[in-house]
Amino acid sequence: MDFAAARKVMLDSQIRVNDVTDRDLQAAFGAVERERFCAPDRAFSAYADVQPEVAGERRLMLPRDLGKLMQALDARAGEKALVLAGPYAAAVLARMGLMVTAQDSDAAVFELTGETLAEDGVATVVAPLNQPQGESYDLIVSEAAVPARPEAWLAALRPGGRLAVVERSGPIGKAVLYVRGREGVSRRELFDASPAVLTELIPEPAFAL
Repeated sequence: MDFAAARKVMLDSQIRVNDVTDRDLQAAFGAVERERFCAPDRAFSAYADVQPEVAGERRLMLPRDLGKLMQALDARAGEKALVLAGPYAAAVLARMGLMVTAQDSDAAVFELTGETLAEDGVATVVAPLNQPQGESYDLIVSEAAVPARPEAWLAALRPGGRLAVVERSGPIGKAVLYVRGREGVSRRELFDASPAVLTELIPEPAFAL
C-alpha cells in the first residue's frame, strides 16, 4: 500500500476541507506516518474515515475530528503539551515544535508507539489517566472522549492554558475547548464527535440505601 499517497488524500479530503486552515498543523498531519500508530493488522485503515485500533481499548481519532480539535488549541512551537490517550496527536504536536509528553494508562500503547514517539522527541509516561503527570501545561488534548468535565486535567493547565477534548455521555459527544483563567475556566462547544469514551474515567454507579 502507498501510505504516502493515502496520507495526502487524507489531508486533502478529511483535513483541509473541514476548515482546518492552520498551515503548520496541515504540514504536521502531512508528515506524521499515521500507520505507525495503528495495530499492525490495522495499518491498512490508518487513513480511512474510521477509528483504527492502537492497542487494547485505544483507537485513533477520526482525522477530521482531530484536525478540528487541534486547530481550536491554536498550538505554537515551544509550548508545553500533555496528550492523554493519543499517541498520534502527540506526534503531530511534536512535529509542530511543541515540547510534548504522552501519557496513557495502558503500557501496550507505548510498546507499539514508543519508538516512533521517541524519534519525534516525545516523552512517554504510563500512569492513570485521572492523574495527569506534570503541571503548568500550555495545552492538553486527548484523542478519546471523557464522560464529564475532567477537573484533574484542567488543574494541570497554567493560567491561559487550553484543553481540547470530547465530552460524551451518550451516542453523540461534543468537542469542547476549555481555557483556564486566573479567576476560573471558560468552556466553548466546538462540534459533534463520537470517539470512544475512556472507561476508566466513568464514575462508579452510586446506590442509595
